[in-house]
Amino acid sequence: MRARSVVSHALLAAVALAFLYPLIFAVATALKPPGETFATTSLLGSELRWRNFADVFTYVPFHRYIVNGVLVAGAGTVVVLAASALSAYAFAALRWRGREGVFLLFMATLMVPQEVLVVPMFLLMQALGWVDTYQSLIFPWAFTAFGAFLLRQFFRSVPRELREAARMDGAGELRIFLRVMLPLARPAMGVLAVFTFIGYWNSFLWPLIMINDVTERGTVPLGLQLFFGQNGNQWHLVMAASIVSVLPTLLVLIALQKHLVKGIAAAGLAGR
Repeated sequence: MRARSVVSHALLAAVALAFLYPLIFAVATALKPPGETFATTSLLGSELRWRNFADVFTYVPFHRYIVNGVLVAGAGTVVVLAASALSAYAFAALRWRGREGVFLLFMATLMVPQEVLVVPMFLLMQALGWVDTYQSLIFPWAFTAFGAFLLRQFFRSVPRELREAARMDGAGELRIFLRVMLPLARPAMGVLAVFTFIGYWNSFLWPLIMINDVTERGTVPLGLQLFFGQNGNQWHLVMAASIVSVLPTLLVLIALQKHLVKGIAAAGLAGR
């Protein structure tokens, strides 16, 4: 049994190291001096150049891209949570004709890739005059079926007797939704918030199409592209900027870790 345990832990350690190696390589490259990224096979350079992390913010206005990314991802997450919670409650708790058919059509939109929607969505943003604006990065992808599906499954797992008891006390549907269902749905909404924030934060194709003034309204993925140009590819700065760009999503994950674990365990794909 002890030998089996040692072998199991060794295999787990090897798998963990394989997954961690890209991150270790990125950190090591971020600390290398310029020109040593591919000049040596050693993981570490001739010195640990911590100044690379400061040079990221002087080479390009990277702080501006982080602020823009937090603004877009934060606002988008709030809109997604609000829209998903309302639509999920309508699909899970309210009785109306054609509910299941509409829900199936709503879920079918998940099979449509983003690349197919880029052209019509761009034409819509152009007609609204939203090209090169923050709202063009926030609203087009805020009304998705994934969040509605996740919260709907959670709402369906809540005992119906809770809603009926609230109705007997004189509460309307809006009050039941705000006072009964939303507090119970915090774990599932935490899961949705993490996924949504990371999705907005890492989005590259849509901001690349919509944003003309990258310096003013560019997000982090667009800012990373500025380290490649006529002055050569600044790989040490790219890696340093990539490490910095991970920190906001890591903070969100840490802040919502408790809700994330509870939400995955409670919501999952369960439902009645």
